[in-house]
Amino acid sequence: MTQLRKGSFIKKVKDISMGGALALALLSGTTLVSCSSNDDESDYSYEETSYGKGIRSHIKEVSAGEFKIVSEESVPTDSSMAIVSYLDGHKDTLNPTAAKALIDQEIRTNQHMGYHSGLSSMLLYGGMGYLLGRNSGYSYMNNYRDRMGAERSRSFYANSGAWASSRTAVQSVDASRSVRTVKARPSGGRKGFFGRSSSGRSGG
Repeated sequence: MTQLRKGSFIKKVKDISMGGALALALLSGTTLVSCSSNDDESDYSYEETSYGKGIRSHIKEVSAGEFKIVSEESVPTDSSMAIVSYLDGHKDTLNPTAAKALIDQEIRTNQHMGYHSGLSSMLLYGGMGYLLGRNSGYSYMNNYRDRMGAERSRSFYANSGAWASSRTAVQSVDASRSVRTVKARPSGGRKGFFGRSSSGRSGG
C-alpha cells in the first residue's frame, strides 16, 4: 500500500481545483443512440446523462495507515469531496479529480486492488468511487467495485450508521439523474464538427 502523508503525493493532488462546469462534466456520460446512413445532411442524436447531486465522504485514520469511512452525504455536484482526518490532527480535502488521481496511482501499483484498509480503498469502494464510476470514461473503477461486492464493502465503513448514510447518499445521487437527447448535424460533411440543434427529455 502506498503511504500517503504530508509532503507526499496527496499534497500535490489535493489542491487541484474543480469548478462547477468540470464537476458536471466529470459526472456526465454521452451515449450515441442513433444515426442515419444518409449523406452529409443526415442528423445524429445521442444521450447526455448528468447528475444534479454528488457525495461528500468523511474518512478517518483509525490507526497508522488504516482508514474508515465515518459518514457520507449527498451534496450539490460541484461540492463533491472527500474530507480525510489523520491521527496527527490535520485534514486533507480531496475533490473528485484528486481522489481519482490517488485511486489510479494505487491501481498502477496494485492492479488486483484487493481488500486493504488504506485511503485509496476508502475512496474507490466508498461513495467517491461510486460517484466517479457514474462517468462512462471512468467505468473501469466499477470492475473493482463489482468484484468487491456490496456486503464486503460494508467493512470499509466505521459502523452500521456510516453504511446507512452511504446508501441514502447513493439513492439521492441516483434520483438526481437526468438524461437529455441531443440532435446534431454535421456542419461540413461527416468529418466536420457537429452543430448541436435541440434537446429533449429527462428521466430517472
